[in-house]
Amino acid sequence: MSNMPDLVTKENTVTKVNSEVTINKVQVFIGFAILIAMLAFAAIQSGTNPKLGLFLITGLSIGYLMQRSRFGFAGGIRRLYITGESSLTKALLFMLSISLIITAAVHYGAFVSGAEASFRAAQGARIIPGTQSVNPASLATVLGGIMFGIGMMLGGGCASGTLTDAGEGEGRALIVLLFFVAGSLWGAHDANWWKGTIFYTLNTRVYLPDVFGYLGAVIVSLLGFLSIYVFTKWYENKRKRANTLIQLEYEEWEKALPEAAEYKFFSKETYHKFFIKRWSFYTGAVLLTVMFVIILVTTNVSWGVTSVFVDWGAWLYQGVGGDVSTWGYFANRMNAINAGFLNDTGSMRNLGIILGALIAPLLAGHFSFKRGFKLRDVIFYAIGGLLMGYGARLSSGCNIGALYTGISNMSLSGWVFLPSLTLGGIIGVNLVKKFKVNM
Repeated sequence: MSNMPDLVTKENTVTKVNSEVTINKVQVFIGFAILIAMLAFAAIQSGTNPKLGLFLITGLSIGYLMQRSRFGFAGGIRRLYITGESSLTKALLFMLSISLIITAAVHYGAFVSGAEASFRAAQGARIIPGTQSVNPASLATVLGGIMFGIGMMLGGGCASGTLTDAGEGEGRALIVLLFFVAGSLWGAHDANWWKGTIFYTLNTRVYLPDVFGYLGAVIVSLLGFLSIYVFTKWYENKRKRANTLIQLEYEEWEKALPEAAEYKFFSKETYHKFFIKRWSFYTGAVLLTVMFVIILVTTNVSWGVTSVFVDWGAWLYQGVGGDVSTWGYFANRMNAINAGFLNDTGSMRNLGIILGALIAPLLAGHFSFKRGFKLRDVIFYAIGGLLMGYGARLSSGCNIGALYTGISNMSLSGWVFLPSLTLGGIIGVNLVKKFKVNM
């Protein structure tokens, strides 16, 4: 892809890290300025509502860590299927495993203290944190998962991945995000119709501890992860034997620098280690788990991404003269819609993800805007965004809300969404290859 010229190109603004790698000092200063501005904005937002500042800070952290580690859910399917290399897939399984164990402990602690799962709690009763994500598993979960999987391959990333890609300068992601929002609004418009069909009415809501107990639910889930891990290793070894395995390669500037003969904390080596060197997928997995748990224990609900896109679509639609107040989906959401973007906690988190992913390459001195695609690629990006947005409404979530959050909160729906997403992802990868979509 062709890249936008550096923000400043004079020779004296570039500092050599080694013989092959340079960083743009102006970008570094801009990165720190944006970071400071966002922390100040978070403080201002906290004065209005403490949750607004909290959601913005967690979003900044998620965007930063996902960009530094190149951690993403779509890549867990795409990388394994195309290259045979399984490091990201195994890191995702590791993240799901530790998230599940910690979340189960939070659930059990609340349960023994008298809290109930949200779907059967009486009004005013204490709710086990995260059980709001125990959704019914239905044919809509399957159909939505397949649609979302196809869409995330055509669009080049999942929901959180689209936000981080947009932040780090992928022009493709901005197009995908626009149509993701449009697809989400379209899905919300059709929600009441779908709920009257067999796709929704034939459903079952299963909270795994109700069936296996808390310890049993953890064991059964871990066995599920183990079976996926065994298959992943088998497939990787098969690709090795066939000599078709493609190893993971980092960009030159992301690699570790040679150790200096004399260690100095205030040095280019230290800066490179903290702000430039690429993090491993496992580092991303651990840090994302930390953020997932922080969100759960500070808000009593789990992380979600795509429901916010519906609100963004509503604001855009109403901005051009439309009205969503009569739509069934918005029956209980008009207060949030009328309050606007700056007063919406979910919007603050998603904004934070975009800006966190922007700050990361700026601090590394390697930000560039990537726009090397053709009109035919834009059509596929648009279709991908629409499929993800609509599919997420059908399945009540995306790779985060329906998969990561669902499985971690021990909902059967997450395990139904997983193979559906994978199937859709494989279909999507083959469509990208067939039509030669530029990613």
